[in-house]
Amino acid sequence: MQINRLFEIVYILLDKKTITAKELAEHFEVSMRTIYRDIDTLSSAGIPIYTNKGKGGGISIIDNFILNKSLLSEHEQNEILMSLQSLNAVKFHHIEPVLNKLSILFNKQGMNWIEVDFSHWGSEDSEQEKFNVLKTSILSSTIITFDYFSSYGEKTERTIEPVKLIFKGQSWYIYGFCRIKSDFRIFKITRIKNLIPLTETFKREPPKEVWDNSKDYKDKMVKLVLRIEAKMAYRVYDEFDQALIIKNEDGSFIVTPTFPEDEWIYGYILSFGNYAEVLEPKYIRNIIKEKFQEGIKKYL
Repeated sequence: MQINRLFEIVYILLDKKTITAKELAEHFEVSMRTIYRDIDTLSSAGIPIYTNKGKGGGISIIDNFILNKSLLSEHEQNEILMSLQSLNAVKFHHIEPVLNKLSILFNKQGMNWIEVDFSHWGSEDSEQEKFNVLKTSILSSTIITFDYFSSYGEKTERTIEPVKLIFKGQSWYIYGFCRIKSDFRIFKITRIKNLIPLTETFKREPPKEVWDNSKDYKDKMVKLVLRIEAKMAYRVYDEFDQALIIKNEDGSFIVTPTFPEDEWIYGYILSFGNYAEVLEPKYIRNIIKEKFQEGIKKYL
């Protein structure tokens, strides 16, 4: 990542005083053009870096320059360390050297304030590996292919240009440009099977508003009005925003969430058993009623 590279360039210059762009490019395994862009970024940030041409020349930092921690307030120092710690927690382990160096510079202990486990309860190591593949493909701008199972159980083969991991509604998604549909799409990661990273690279700017630009979800959103009994209070408070909850005098709840409509939402409502009732919309109430009746037939 660029932030890691920028900090390390400064530390190399403080240590070696002078180094060539070619040596930096080889060290970081990037192009010389990238190194020169980094130097411009550091110069714009006020780091006194200059270049000398000819024999013995290269990139240098002004003598007696000190990366002064007093340039940052106590709050800003903590914000930087916590941001880097959060990246380290989601398996960006190359951030750790920068985190350690800044912890020493700021004279602060490393703050292990966050831990992220991408897997769900009972999952195998392959789930974590899936996230590692997706992360690497996003950062390297390389294509991925996989089999995708819709909420109806339909399998399709997809080839996408992945641009972003998203956590929403207690689930992880990958957002990218689908070459099959010729548009940006969102895919639920638990429904991805046979994930294969490719070496082909891509260049594409994603829309700024992911959910507003996703045809998969924008055209299928439905607002529900549910009555949920008091015995399910733990799920109500776990799974719904406080602003969507009204508690009745008898202890039951009225909740008004908005979800994309597909088989998943029907199964979600049914997961409450007889403790939840769909009040609105009527057509979904009828769908749930039919599914309950079909389920009962299996036990008659």
